[in-house]
Amino acid sequence: MKRKPDLSFAKLWNLSFGFFGVQIAYALQSANISRIFATLGADPHSLSYFWILPPLMGIIVQPLVGTFSDKTWCRFGRRIPYLFIGALVAVIVMCLLPNAGSFGMAVSTAMVFGLVSLMFLDTSINMAMQPFKMLVGDMVNEKQKALAYSIQSFLCNAGSLVGYVFPFLFTFLGISNIAPKGVIPDSVIYSFYIGAAILILCVIYTSVKVKEMPPKEYAEYHGLSKPLNEDKVNWLRLLRDAPKAFWTVGLVQFFCWAAFLYMWNYTNGAIAETCWGTTDPTSEGFQAAGNWVGILFAVQAIGSVCWAVALPRFANRKAAYAISLALGAAGFLMVPFVHNQYVLFVPYLLIGCAWAAMLAMPFAIVTNALNGSHMGTYLGLFNGTICIPQIIAAALGGAVLSLVGSEQSSMMTVSGVLLVAGALSVFIIKETSGEHN
Repeated sequence: MKRKPDLSFAKLWNLSFGFFGVQIAYALQSANISRIFATLGADPHSLSYFWILPPLMGIIVQPLVGTFSDKTWCRFGRRIPYLFIGALVAVIVMCLLPNAGSFGMAVSTAMVFGLVSLMFLDTSINMAMQPFKMLVGDMVNEKQKALAYSIQSFLCNAGSLVGYVFPFLFTFLGISNIAPKGVIPDSVIYSFYIGAAILILCVIYTSVKVKEMPPKEYAEYHGLSKPLNEDKVNWLRLLRDAPKAFWTVGLVQFFCWAAFLYMWNYTNGAIAETCWGTTDPTSEGFQAAGNWVGILFAVQAIGSVCWAVALPRFANRKAAYAISLALGAAGFLMVPFVHNQYVLFVPYLLIGCAWAAMLAMPFAIVTNALNGSHMGTYLGLFNGTICIPQIIAAALGGAVLSLVGSEQSSMMTVSGVLLVAGALSVFIIKETSGEHN
């Protein structure tokens, strides 16, 4: 088997640069969906149900993108066509979703319009996001893989930072952050417009700069008997033969992604309760809290970038993973007791430590356990360990909220407990190298 050559830093950067734009779109979605639907009139106990759609689309779309892109080859490459089409659809939907309350529709119709837009947005973001993980697995050798995923993690968090601060920034520049009942403020609408423009420009850059391996060359570098586009795929067989790391990391993922689903879902309501003293989505305080959510998530992204630099210095990867999740748990458990919006920076910096590990550790462990055969399909299937816990958490969100006294700030405590369970589960991970054949 031929060894994949070392790539220059510029080539590693180009492989993931489009991820910066995709992550801006994802950040705008994760920070503003609860705000948008609460503004349209959704009850807090129903908010989590709107979050079922994003992971549901992910669990359907990403394995399909992985399988089809493994078998695709055209003049534009294997992964790039899916990346570009997904980004193009996302741009269109980003211009529609925040206008759900601006077309003069009844509340119920606006909700349905918003749900359909959210479904298409998350489908397209998933379609654009997955190819970046596959490109690193396809083209980067084992020695450089940690660096490549670190670059991807940096661009991911940098994109998140930009997406999160947009509504706050536009409000600071004088764009209205309040609107008539049922209408999304202009600060949010313009954030989605600018995010869409940056997304397509970044994806065009990666599409132009990256040249993928042709099928025969890929087979030579990955020790395959025949090119992937000539091989048959059976998902059940692949899952049966998946390396142990696939399943043990998946358990950790379950607790982590359920915790972050509740963070994205309830942070707006939580800090509106604890720092602004309101639960009324039509109030100026609730919308101010919505802007501050973006700032807190940006602080989380900064914490993640800083912690990502420290992670490679740990001699024991599993210890680094567990410590990161424990720090995130401590951050979540602090949130309900903080009543100053600026002091909230501390817990969200700690939450960023967990996020850094969640972005880097699982894919490094799993891709190292694979030998390159059906890499795209396996990573698509592995996305189920991200989506399934979110679907379950979203489906149970209303019931869990009732159990903790219907206070959205208490959902941060639930997230903290889930991350503690995730940290403890790290120690059952079985790390292997090239186990799958």
